[in-house]
Amino acid sequence: MNYRHLNGYLRERFGKKIYKLSLSTPFTCPNRDGTKGRGGCIFCSASGSGNFAAESRFSVADQLRSAKERIKKKLPQEDCGFIAYFQSFTSTYGPVSLQEKLFREAIEDPEVVALSVATRPDCLPEEVLDLLERLSRIKPVFVELGLQTSCEKTAQRINRCYDNEEFTRAVNALAARGLEVVVHLILGLPGEDHETEISSLRFVTSHPVSGIKFHLLHVLRGTALAATDYVPLTQEEYVFRVTDLLRYVPENVVIHRLTGDGDKKELIAPLWSADKKRVLNAITRRLRETGLRQGEALDLYMLTRDDMPSLRLG
Repeated sequence: MNYRHLNGYLRERFGKKIYKLSLSTPFTCPNRDGTKGRGGCIFCSASGSGNFAAESRFSVADQLRSAKERIKKKLPQEDCGFIAYFQSFTSTYGPVSLQEKLFREAIEDPEVVALSVATRPDCLPEEVLDLLERLSRIKPVFVELGLQTSCEKTAQRINRCYDNEEFTRAVNALAARGLEVVVHLILGLPGEDHETEISSLRFVTSHPVSGIKFHLLHVLRGTALAATDYVPLTQEEYVFRVTDLLRYVPENVVIHRLTGDGDKKELIAPLWSADKKRVLNAITRRLRETGLRQGEALDLYMLTRDDMPSLRLG
């Protein structure tokens, strides 16, 4: 394998196949409720980032039970474990006492091996950091941050509603408490080219992060993006960009995702992304045919800086 993929990493760490179960909280987001903005990021649907998460009206125990049953029905003989993934909207944007109740209910499930919490850098006050640190003494805790881009101009355009300094403070605070940080980056954002994406990736990996998720920008019904003339990437463009970006990821960083699939009921474009298996096969094929390897551009960068200052990076 040309990169450090999540499935292998989790099997190595926990000794068996691990599945991620998407869960919901009743919380919203500060750039949806008017605290920082309205409507959320331009690509975010009314259901939040967690289009595949269970509904928050159900208890965490019920959400877990339902999600586990679906997996066990398909693979009844497999010895597996689960990560409880609070995915929708901003999972730390609510009363800390309620956060603790929900997160503890998930992490104390005997079949759950770790907790994963999706949130924003500006929704991690000290009391939330304290809570996550306490929970990490029970089982590993991953904190997922949707940076999407390090270009401040793009961040304003997509209505992210926080700056890069906020991200840096959050990552450093999480890492100082022994929490594992996973960062989301979106490819194909309006106005961005591949060089901008490389710059964003280098910004992310200059921080103490343990994992990265790459996403394709989807156009979903009811989003602000859907009302624009945005033209999404072709499959060929996306496959080239995401495989090339792997070259700039340090070898110790786990690749949690190479692409995502939007909710088919809401997806407007690009329609090719609905066939996730086909996209992943195309990514695998390009990695095999080109021999691209995670981190190889960093080796070239060191060689360029120390020995060959005139060499141009590709």
